[in-house]
Amino acid sequence: MIPAWLHALSVLSLLLGLACALGLAVDIARHPQPMPIMSIVWPITALFGSLLVVWQYAAHGRAATHPHHPSPGQQQTPFYAKVANGTLHCGSGCALGDIVAEWLIFAVPVIAVWLGYQSLFSHKIFAAWVADYAAAYAFGIVFQYFSIAPMRGLSPRAGLVAAIKADTLSLTAWQIGMYGFMAIAHFIIFGTLLGAPLRTNTAAFWFMMQLAMVCGFLTAYPMNWWLIRSGIKEAM
Repeated sequence: MIPAWLHALSVLSLLLGLACALGLAVDIARHPQPMPIMSIVWPITALFGSLLVVWQYAAHGRAATHPHHPSPGQQQTPFYAKVANGTLHCGSGCALGDIVAEWLIFAVPVIAVWLGYQSLFSHKIFAAWVADYAAAYAFGIVFQYFSIAPMRGLSPRAGLVAAIKADTLSLTAWQIGMYGFMAIAHFIIFGTLLGAPLRTNTAAFWFMMQLAMVCGFLTAYPMNWWLIRSGIKEAM
């Protein structure tokens, strides 16, 4: 059984993330992002990054009140902050894909069977990871396309190719960090220490996913540094 204190902590963390996401959505409506896709990126990433994402947005992402007068932060955004924004851009697709895939498998359990549960995998979590990666990759490519194609003036085909190049390594690096933490949460924290199943329809599961997304950010950051420095991915 999940301890009451952990359930309470999970609910508080999820509510904080939701409040931060709603707050950013309201502010972005008043201060539209120069790159439209970032208007989606910031609220989505705030769902797991909460106050840290709000700080990053305020320091290095908020659009100026007057479009023709950039804020000091926009004029002198350090490279490490641009990499952080780019990593969050990747993470938004990952987060959205993971949310959709996890709830889809919960609602339609046979999907896990189709993806190898009981045939290739003895644990359902591994089949869920297959769905997570596929959904995250699909959303990630879409998000990258609407960043790269407009900035470079690319055709649909060229934009899609560029998006695949930019997002594949970044997303994979993110998912490695996320999977690593969720494996620890599933098999060690809940499986061994607490002796309680980690189910999708619990607040604790999504609290663990919040922490897993932070781990994903940490493993994807170096990859995004290289991708942006090498010109494969656009700076945000």
